[in-house]
Amino acid sequence: MRDKPTLQEALAHNLRDAEPQEAQALIDTISCIAYACARISEVAGLGVLAGAHGLADSENSQGEAQKKLDVLADELMSQHLEDCGHVAGWASEEHECHLLSRRHARKGGYLVVYDPLDGSSNIEANISIGTIFSVLPHVYQGMLPTDSSYLQPGSEQIAAGYVLYGPATIMVLSCKRGVLMFTLDKRTGQGGQGGEPARWLLTQEDVRIAPHTKEFAINASNQRFWEKPVQRYIAECVAGESGPRMKDFNMRWVASMVAEVHRIMTRGGVFMYPRDTREPRKPGRLRLMYEAAPMAMLVEQAGGRAVNGTHDLLEQVPDTLHQRVPVILGSRDEIDRIVSYHADPHENVSWQLFKTRSLFVQPQA
Repeated sequence: MRDKPTLQEALAHNLRDAEPQEAQALIDTISCIAYACARISEVAGLGVLAGAHGLADSENSQGEAQKKLDVLADELMSQHLEDCGHVAGWASEEHECHLLSRRHARKGGYLVVYDPLDGSSNIEANISIGTIFSVLPHVYQGMLPTDSSYLQPGSEQIAAGYVLYGPATIMVLSCKRGVLMFTLDKRTGQGGQGGEPARWLLTQEDVRIAPHTKEFAINASNQRFWEKPVQRYIAECVAGESGPRMKDFNMRWVASMVAEVHRIMTRGGVFMYPRDTREPRKPGRLRLMYEAAPMAMLVEQAGGRAVNGTHDLLEQVPDTLHQRVPVILGSRDEIDRIVSYHADPHENVSWQLFKTRSLFVQPQA
Protein backbone atom coordinates (compact mmCIF):
# COMPACT_ATOMS: atom_id res chain seq x y z
CA MET A 1 0.00 0.00 0.00
CA ARG A 2 1.35 3.41 -0.95
CA ASP A 3 2.48 5.65 1.90
CA LYS A 4 0.39 8.70 2.73
CA PRO A 5 1.54 11.84 0.88
CA THR A 6 3.98 14.09 2.71
CA LEU A 7 3.22 17.75 3.36
CA GLN A 8 5.28 18.80 0.35
CA GLU A 9 3.66 16.21 -1.96
CA ALA A 10 0.15 17.09 -0.83
CA LEU A 11 0.77 20.82 -1.25
CA ALA A 12 2.24 20.31 -4.71
CA HIS A 13 -0.98 18.54 -5.70
CA ASN A 14 -3.19 21.11 -3.96
CA LEU A 15 -1.40 23.99 -5.73
CA ARG A 16 -1.16 22.32 -9.13
CA ASP A 17 -3.21 25.10 -10.76
CA ALA A 18 -0.88 27.85 -9.46
CA GLU A 19 2.10 29.27 -11.32
CA PRO A 20 4.95 26.78 -10.59
CA GLN A 21 7.39 29.28 -9.12
CA GLU A 22 4.75 30.79 -6.84
CA ALA A 23 3.57 27.35 -5.78
CA GLN A 24 7.09 26.27 -4.84
CA ALA A 25 7.69 29.48 -2.87
CA LEU A 26 4.54 28.87 -0.83
CA ILE A 27 5.43 25.20 -0.29
CA ASP A 28 8.89 26.22 0.95
CA THR A 29 7.41 28.81 3.31
CA ILE A 30 4.84 26.45 4.80
CA SER A 31 7.56 23.79 5.15
CA CYS A 32 9.66 26.20 7.23
CA ILE A 33 6.67 26.86 9.50
CA ALA A 34 5.95 23.13 9.74
CA TYR A 35 9.57 22.40 10.71
CA ALA A 36 9.39 25.01 13.48
CA CYS A 37 6.12 23.50 14.74
CA ALA A 38 7.65 20.01 14.77
CA ARG A 39 10.36 21.32 17.07
CA ILE A 40 7.80 23.09 19.28
CA SER A 41 5.88 19.81 19.46
CA GLU A 42 8.96 17.98 20.69
CA VAL A 43 9.63 20.47 23.47
CA ALA A 44 5.96 20.66 24.48
CA GLY A 45 5.81 16.86 24.53
CA LEU A 46 8.68 16.66 27.01
CA GLY A 47 6.77 18.84 29.43
CA VAL A 48 8.64 19.82 32.56
CA LEU A 49 11.59 17.64 31.47
CA ALA A 50 12.43 20.27 28.83
CA GLY A 51 12.62 23.01 31.47
CA ALA A 52 10.00 24.99 29.56
CA HIS A 53 7.28 25.12 32.21
CA GLY A 54 6.59 28.15 34.36
CA LEU A 55 6.83 31.89 33.79
CA ALA A 56 9.60 33.65 31.91
CA ASP A 57 11.02 36.88 33.28
CA SER A 58 9.32 38.90 30.56
CA GLU A 59 6.04 40.24 29.21
CA ASN A 60 4.58 40.23 25.71
CA SER A 61 3.49 43.23 23.65
CA GLN A 62 0.23 43.52 25.62
CA GLY A 63 1.87 43.49 29.04
CA GLU A 64 0.91 39.87 29.71
CA ALA A 65 3.33 37.60 31.57
CA GLN A 66 5.00 35.16 29.19
CA LYS A 67 5.46 31.47 29.82
CA LYS A 68 8.86 29.96 29.07
CA LEU A 69 7.29 27.87 26.32
CA ASP A 70 5.75 31.05 24.80
CA VAL A 71 9.23 32.51 24.44
CA LEU A 72 10.80 29.32 23.12
CA ALA A 73 8.03 28.78 20.57
CA ASP A 74 8.39 32.35 19.35
CA GLU A 75 12.16 31.96 19.00
CA LEU A 76 11.78 28.73 17.01
CA MET A 77 9.29 30.32 14.63
CA SER A 78 11.54 33.35 14.10
CA GLN A 79 14.58 31.16 13.53
CA HIS A 80 12.94 29.08 10.82
CA LEU A 81 11.26 32.03 9.11
CA GLU A 82 14.67 33.73 8.93
CA ASP A 83 15.96 30.65 7.11
CA CYS A 84 13.14 30.86 4.56
CA GLY A 85 14.17 32.84 1.50
CA HIS A 86 10.60 33.87 0.62
CA VAL A 87 9.61 35.70 3.83
CA ALA A 88 10.33 39.42 4.04
CA GLY A 89 9.19 39.77 7.65
CA TRP A 90 6.89 38.48 10.32
CA ALA A 91 4.70 39.70 13.14
CA SER A 92 4.17 37.76 16.35
CA GLU A 93 1.66 38.14 19.13
CA GLU A 94 4.68 38.27 21.45
CA HIS A 95 6.23 41.42 19.91
CA GLU A 96 4.91 44.98 19.76
CA CYS A 97 6.25 45.59 16.24
CA HIS A 98 6.92 43.38 13.25
CA LEU A 99 10.35 41.87 12.61
CA LEU A 100 12.37 42.12 9.39
CA SER A 101 14.23 39.23 7.84
CA ARG A 102 17.93 40.09 7.99
CA ARG A 103 18.62 38.56 4.59
CA HIS A 104 15.35 38.60 2.66
CA ALA A 105 13.46 41.74 3.75
CA ARG A 106 13.50 43.27 0.26
CA LYS A 107 13.18 40.21 -1.94
CA GLY A 108 10.76 38.09 0.08
CA GLY A 109 7.26 37.88 -1.37
CA TYR A 110 5.45 36.90 1.83
CA LEU A 111 4.69 38.24 5.27
CA VAL A 112 3.87 35.81 8.08
CA VAL A 113 1.85 36.48 11.22
CA TYR A 114 1.51 33.98 14.03
CA ASP A 115 0.54 33.21 17.59
CA PRO A 116 3.42 30.94 18.60
CA LEU A 117 1.60 29.29 21.49
CA ASP A 118 -2.16 29.56 21.78
CA GLY A 119 -3.66 28.43 25.09
CA SER A 120 -0.46 28.78 27.10
CA SER A 121 -2.43 29.06 30.35
CA ASN A 122 -3.05 25.32 29.88
CA ILE A 123 0.61 24.27 29.72
CA GLU A 124 1.00 23.05 33.29
CA ALA A 125 -2.41 21.35 33.16
CA ASN A 126 -1.20 19.28 30.17
CA ILE A 127 -4.20 20.37 28.07
CA SER A 128 -3.88 20.77 24.30
CA ILE A 129 -2.14 23.95 23.11
CA GLY A 130 -1.23 25.08 19.61
CA THR A 131 0.30 27.45 17.08
CA ILE A 132 -1.74 29.62 14.67
CA PHE A 133 -0.21 31.14 11.52
CA SER A 134 -1.10 33.09 8.41
CA VAL A 135 0.75 33.92 5.19
CA LEU A 136 0.05 37.30 3.58
CA PRO A 137 1.38 38.80 0.35
CA HIS A 138 4.15 41.39 0.63
CA VAL A 139 2.37 43.77 -1.71
CA TYR A 140 5.34 46.10 -2.26
CA GLN A 141 8.01 43.49 -2.83
CA GLY A 142 11.41 45.13 -3.16
CA MET A 143 10.65 47.62 -0.40
CA LEU A 144 11.11 47.03 3.32
CA PRO A 145 7.79 46.05 4.91
CA THR A 146 6.39 48.23 7.67
CA ASP A 147 3.73 47.56 10.30
CA SER A 148 1.12 48.88 7.88
CA SER A 149 2.16 46.26 5.29
CA TYR A 150 0.48 43.64 7.49
CA LEU A 151 -2.83 45.47 7.91
CA GLN A 152 -4.70 43.47 5.28
CA PRO A 153 -8.16 41.91 5.62
CA GLY A 154 -8.28 38.18 6.17
CA SER A 155 -9.63 37.72 2.66
CA GLU A 156 -6.13 38.56 1.38
CA GLN A 157 -4.46 35.64 3.19
CA ILE A 158 -2.61 33.28 0.87
CA ALA A 159 -2.53 30.47 3.41
CA ALA A 160 -3.55 29.91 7.01
CA GLY A 161 -3.28 27.09 9.46
CA TYR A 162 -2.89 25.88 12.99
CA VAL A 163 -0.96 23.10 14.70
CA LEU A 164 -2.51 21.27 17.64
CA TYR A 165 -0.09 19.80 20.19
CA GLY A 166 -2.24 17.07 21.72
CA PRO A 167 -1.99 13.27 21.98
CA ALA A 168 -1.13 13.56 18.28
CA THR A 169 0.42 16.64 16.68
CA ILE A 170 -1.91 17.75 13.88
CA MET A 171 -1.67 20.55 11.33
CA VAL A 172 -4.83 21.90 9.70
CA LEU A 173 -4.00 24.01 6.65
CA SER A 174 -5.64 25.86 3.78
CA CYS A 175 -4.19 27.53 0.70
CA LYS A 176 -7.69 28.65 -0.37
CA ARG A 177 -8.29 25.31 -2.05
CA GLY A 178 -10.13 23.55 0.73
CA VAL A 179 -8.74 22.34 4.04
CA LEU A 180 -6.11 19.64 4.51
CA MET A 181 -5.18 17.84 7.73
CA PHE A 182 -1.71 16.45 8.43
CA THR A 183 -0.33 14.37 11.28
CA LEU A 184 3.29 14.54 12.47
CA ASP A 185 4.81 11.06 12.18
CA LYS A 186 7.13 11.07 15.17
CA ARG A 187 8.51 7.69 14.13
CA THR A 188 10.44 9.42 11.34
CA GLY A 189 13.31 11.91 11.33
CA GLN A 190 15.12 13.41 14.27
CA GLY A 191 12.59 16.09 15.29
CA GLY A 192 14.35 18.98 17.00
CA GLN A 193 17.60 17.04 17.58
CA GLY A 194 19.08 17.97 14.21
CA GLY A 195 19.09 16.21 10.85
CA GLU A 196 15.90 15.56 8.92
CA PRO A 197 12.69 16.60 10.69
CA ALA A 198 9.85 14.21 11.39
CA ARG A 199 7.50 13.98 8.41
CA TRP A 200 4.07 15.54 8.21
CA LEU A 201 1.73 13.10 6.46
CA LEU A 202 -1.63 13.88 4.87
CA THR A 203 -4.34 12.17 6.93
CA GLN A 204 -7.50 13.91 5.69
CA GLU A 205 -8.47 15.85 2.59
CA ASP A 206 -11.42 18.18 2.03
CA VAL A 207 -12.15 18.72 5.71
CA ARG A 208 -15.77 19.87 6.12
CA ILE A 209 -17.65 21.33 9.06
CA ALA A 210 -21.14 19.93 9.57
CA PRO A 211 -23.72 22.72 9.02
CA HIS A 212 -25.85 21.53 11.97
CA THR A 213 -24.71 21.01 15.54
CA LYS A 214 -25.84 20.41 19.10
CA GLU A 215 -22.64 21.70 20.70
CA PHE A 216 -21.40 25.16 21.64
CA ALA A 217 -18.32 26.51 23.42
CA ILE A 218 -18.39 29.70 25.45
CA ASN A 219 -16.97 30.97 28.74
CA ALA A 220 -20.19 30.96 30.78
CA SER A 221 -18.57 32.92 33.63
CA ASN A 222 -18.99 36.03 31.46
CA GLN A 223 -22.73 35.50 31.06
CA ARG A 224 -23.69 38.69 32.91
CA PHE A 225 -21.69 40.78 30.42
CA TRP A 226 -23.07 39.30 27.19
CA GLU A 227 -25.17 41.40 24.84
CA LYS A 228 -28.82 40.45 24.25
CA PRO A 229 -28.36 38.46 21.02
CA VAL A 230 -25.83 36.18 22.70
CA GLN A 231 -27.96 35.93 25.84
CA ARG A 232 -30.86 34.82 23.67
CA TYR A 233 -28.91 32.24 21.70
CA ILE A 234 -27.30 30.60 24.74
CA ALA A 235 -30.59 30.68 26.65
CA GLU A 236 -32.25 28.78 23.82
CA CYS A 237 -29.46 26.21 23.78
CA VAL A 238 -29.55 25.69 27.55
CA ALA A 239 -33.36 25.39 27.53
CA GLY A 240 -32.95 22.24 25.43
CA GLU A 241 -36.00 20.24 24.43
CA SER A 242 -38.29 22.46 26.51
CA GLY A 243 -37.16 25.62 24.69
CA PRO A 244 -37.84 27.00 21.20
CA ARG A 245 -35.04 24.94 19.60
CA MET A 246 -36.68 21.71 20.86
CA LYS A 247 -33.35 19.87 21.14
CA ASP A 248 -30.66 19.44 23.77
CA PHE A 249 -27.20 21.01 23.40
CA ASN A 250 -23.86 20.25 25.04
CA MET A 251 -21.48 22.98 26.24
CA ARG A 252 -17.68 22.79 25.98
CA TRP A 253 -14.87 25.15 27.02
CA VAL A 254 -11.12 24.41 26.83
CA ALA A 255 -9.74 27.99 26.89
CA SER A 256 -7.48 27.15 23.93
CA MET A 257 -8.76 28.42 20.59
CA VAL A 258 -6.82 25.79 18.64
CA ALA A 259 -8.43 22.99 20.64
CA GLU A 260 -11.88 24.57 20.33
CA VAL A 261 -11.63 25.03 16.56
CA HIS A 262 -10.17 21.58 16.03
CA ARG A 263 -13.16 20.03 17.75
CA ILE A 264 -15.40 21.98 15.37
CA MET A 265 -13.34 20.79 12.40
CA THR A 266 -13.81 17.17 13.44
CA ARG A 267 -17.46 17.13 14.56
CA GLY A 268 -19.05 20.55 14.09
CA GLY A 269 -20.07 23.06 16.74
CA VAL A 270 -19.95 26.74 17.63
CA PHE A 271 -17.15 28.69 19.31
CA MET A 272 -18.01 32.06 20.80
CA TYR A 273 -15.86 34.76 22.37
CA PRO A 274 -18.41 37.53 21.81
CA ARG A 275 -18.43 41.23 22.45
CA ASP A 276 -19.36 41.99 26.04
CA THR A 277 -19.81 44.98 28.36
CA ARG A 278 -16.93 44.39 30.79
CA GLU A 279 -14.72 47.00 29.15
CA PRO A 280 -16.69 49.03 26.56
CA ARG A 281 -13.50 50.38 25.01
CA LYS A 282 -12.36 46.82 24.25
CA PRO A 283 -14.99 45.23 22.00
CA GLY A 284 -13.27 41.87 21.83
CA ARG A 285 -10.64 39.65 23.42
CA LEU A 286 -9.05 37.71 20.55
CA ARG A 287 -6.46 39.21 18.22
CA LEU A 288 -7.72 39.73 14.68
CA MET A 289 -4.48 39.05 12.83
CA TYR A 290 -2.97 36.26 14.91
CA GLU A 291 -6.08 34.31 15.87
CA ALA A 292 -9.39 35.44 14.36
CA ALA A 293 -8.47 35.92 10.68
CA PRO A 294 -6.50 32.67 10.20
CA MET A 295 -9.18 30.64 11.97
CA ALA A 296 -11.91 32.42 9.99
CA MET A 297 -10.25 31.45 6.72
CA LEU A 298 -9.95 27.81 7.77
CA VAL A 299 -13.56 27.65 8.97
CA GLU A 300 -14.91 29.31 5.83
CA GLN A 301 -12.83 27.02 3.60
CA ALA A 302 -14.33 24.06 5.46
CA GLY A 303 -17.88 25.25 4.78
CA GLY A 304 -18.48 27.00 8.09
CA ARG A 305 -18.83 30.69 8.85
CA ALA A 306 -16.89 33.17 11.02
CA VAL A 307 -18.25 36.55 12.13
CA ASN A 308 -17.73 39.25 14.75
CA GLY A 309 -21.45 39.08 15.51
CA THR A 310 -22.71 41.14 12.61
CA HIS A 311 -20.10 40.97 9.83
CA ASP A 312 -17.80 38.37 8.32
CA LEU A 313 -14.38 38.37 10.01
CA LEU A 314 -12.54 37.91 6.72
CA GLU A 315 -13.72 41.34 5.56
CA GLN A 316 -12.51 43.22 8.64
CA VAL A 317 -9.43 45.39 7.97
CA PRO A 318 -7.04 45.60 10.95
CA ASP A 319 -6.32 49.03 12.42
CA THR A 320 -3.25 47.85 14.33
CA LEU A 321 -1.07 44.76 14.55
CA HIS A 322 -2.67 43.73 17.84
CA GLN A 323 -6.30 44.73 17.31
CA ARG A 324 -8.77 42.58 19.25
CA VAL A 325 -12.20 41.56 17.99
CA PRO A 326 -15.24 39.49 19.01
CA VAL A 327 -15.23 36.03 17.41
CA ILE A 328 -18.16 33.72 16.67
CA LEU A 329 -17.47 30.82 14.31
CA GLY A 330 -18.43 27.27 13.44
CA SER A 331 -21.32 25.38 11.86
CA ARG A 332 -22.91 27.63 9.24
CA ASP A 333 -26.57 27.18 10.18
CA GLU A 334 -25.92 28.15 13.78
CA ILE A 335 -23.76 31.16 12.88
CA ASP A 336 -26.46 32.36 10.48
CA ARG A 337 -28.95 32.15 13.36
CA ILE A 338 -26.67 34.13 15.69
CA VAL A 339 -26.16 36.83 13.04
CA SER A 340 -29.93 37.09 12.60
CA TYR A 341 -30.30 37.64 16.35
CA HIS A 342 -27.72 40.44 16.16
CA ALA A 343 -29.80 42.03 13.40
CA ASP A 344 -32.58 42.46 15.99
CA PRO A 345 -30.59 43.34 19.13
CA HIS A 346 -33.59 44.81 21.02
CA GLU A 347 -35.41 41.51 21.20
CA ASN A 348 -35.31 40.19 24.78
CA VAL A 349 -34.94 36.60 25.87
CA SER A 350 -38.49 35.27 25.80
CA TRP A 351 -38.44 33.36 29.09
CA GLN A 352 -36.96 33.72 32.57
CA LEU A 353 -33.82 31.60 32.24
CA PHE A 354 -31.41 34.45 32.99
CA LYS A 355 -33.77 36.84 34.77
CA THR A 356 -33.45 35.61 38.35
CA ARG A 357 -30.96 32.77 38.32
CA SER A 358 -27.63 31.81 36.79
CA LEU A 359 -26.87 29.58 33.84
CA PHE A 360 -26.42 26.51 36.00
CA VAL A 361 -28.73 26.81 39.03
CA GLN A 362 -31.88 24.76 38.61
CA PRO A 363 -35.23 26.25 39.72
CA GLN A 364 -36.64 25.00 42.97
CA ALA A 365 -39.38 22.40 42.69
